[in-house]
Amino acid sequence: MELTHLFTTSKNGGCPELYATDRGTYVVQGSRVTDPQALAALRKRGFPEHETAVEVPAALLDHLKGGA
Repeated sequence: MELTHLFTTSKNGGCPELYATDRGTYVVQGSRVTDPQALAALRKRGFPEHETAVEVPAALLDHLKGGA
């Protein structure tokens, strides 16, 4: 999979980051969700153990609205 960097809201080159793939999908880099209540809510909706959820600011995804 090839990644093309699209946008970051970081001031120092860290996360969050937004990438486009050559598969017509996106990859989001953010802080791993570790809050037990949030994870329980995800699991209740069928979130599998082998997946990881990340949290990113809305401003990062707002970039997609602009036609990234």
